[in-house]
Amino acid sequence: MKTFNTSLLYISLFATTLTVQSCNDFLQEEVYSQLSPTNYLKTKEGLTSVLYEGYAKAANMNSNNSIYVLGPQEFSTDILYQSGDNVEATIRNFRDFNWDPTMDFLIQNWDSPYQCIRNSNILLENISMSNLSDEEKKLYSAEARFLRAISYYKLYFFFGPVPLRTSTTESLSLPRAKEEEMKSFIESELGASLVDLPNPGAEKEKYRAHKAAAKGYLAKFYLNTHQWQKATDVLAEFLKDFNYTLYPEYKDLFKVENENNKEFIWVRPAIASSDRATANSWSNVAFPENFKSAPQIGLTFKSSWLNWPNEFRIYDEFYNSFETNDKRKNLMITSYINNADQTVTLLGSDNVRSFKYWPDQNHVGAAHGNDIPEIRLPDIYLSYSEALNELQYPSQQAFDYLNLVRKRAGLSDLTSIEVTSKEMFRDKILLERGHEFYNEGHRRMDMIRMGKFISDAVRRGKNAKSYHVVHPIPQVVIDSDPQIKQNENF
Repeated sequence: MKTFNTSLLYISLFATTLTVQSCNDFLQEEVYSQLSPTNYLKTKEGLTSVLYEGYAKAANMNSNNSIYVLGPQEFSTDILYQSGDNVEATIRNFRDFNWDPTMDFLIQNWDSPYQCIRNSNILLENISMSNLSDEEKKLYSAEARFLRAISYYKLYFFFGPVPLRTSTTESLSLPRAKEEEMKSFIESELGASLVDLPNPGAEKEKYRAHKAAAKGYLAKFYLNTHQWQKATDVLAEFLKDFNYTLYPEYKDLFKVENENNKEFIWVRPAIASSDRATANSWSNVAFPENFKSAPQIGLTFKSSWLNWPNEFRIYDEFYNSFETNDKRKNLMITSYINNADQTVTLLGSDNVRSFKYWPDQNHVGAAHGNDIPEIRLPDIYLSYSEALNELQYPSQQAFDYLNLVRKRAGLSDLTSIEVTSKEMFRDKILLERGHEFYNEGHRRMDMIRMGKFISDAVRRGKNAKSYHVVHPIPQVVIDSDPQIKQNENF
């Protein structure tokens, strides 16, 4: 069972109500109360509630988070698809690149980041007048800027440039920011948050921001914008400044009981709860029909677990791309025993199943407590390796960090004898990242960064066009603000 402070995972209803009122000025009459909206946002209690709600929105956990948040980062790639239940039609559109602004799942990836940005702006505007200590003011401000930056990071790489809201007093109608303005803001906010964030391990509570998380996001921002020298510099600093280590066994890394490890740098926290609002729902869509057991990975169905009709399936081609002795594929099953004690084969029909997020023994109905990592140490290693290679081939350091990840997977080292060019090394990194981070929401951006997203989709027979490197902005957003222009061709 988890033992952390769950206040970061639950939103204060009272704080939320006050937030809405302060944004829209619904209350005109003077309120003579110690807990009026004006007074409340001057107290530590009030600002902490706003901050914690910001964290909850940044995590974007909900009852179907694996479908709404992880799914759109992999449904359009060579790893994952889904079928069954009433979401199949939407997911087929993602998979086949028949995208339009009315598709489901788009708004879930728009609203939550902007709600986090709103809370960050409220906190930053009120903190100077609060009763927080000077040290607390610096910390809360740094956390708010970090949360605002990663929210814009996610919006930018999902939709392209979006309206840049930095104050609650701005007009309700704003146009989209310019490309360079958007990138400059993300970079500067992450850099500014680094100054006053604590070192990892020194944060006040688990799941609150620290320097390693900010530096990790800054490095990934540089990587995804092809700023190789800046990425290399930040990643070198990261490896020098912080003491993270690889977890010994990949197959156990994602289990609830092992998530307090020194490999996870930043996660989307999950907790098994009856309201499912902060849960991981992955395993409910991983079980094949009438699943009883999978002896190859030691998994037997527990009667209280749920087996939903919408099922996540791994493509054969992706599964077959693993080297024979790669330990990382041991969290996927190619056959299982059903309730009639028959062996059912999954490989050969694009039906392999992933149990990366191992079912939680202490689940509550459909709610499982597996944290979903956003940045792990292998991401730092492989990002550093990639950036070094882009600057100069061959680089022994690039091979060294790539091989650190391969070694844990039980694979032999790669050298310049097998990998003979920068282009070949880039392809190896992309393959390695796919094998290391499948079902963690990295694949789409990795393929875009390396110029393979569209061409690979076309190879697989999809209707992919060059403009599909960003998603359409939700139609409800376009309808609500005439200044926001839709992405081209949608």
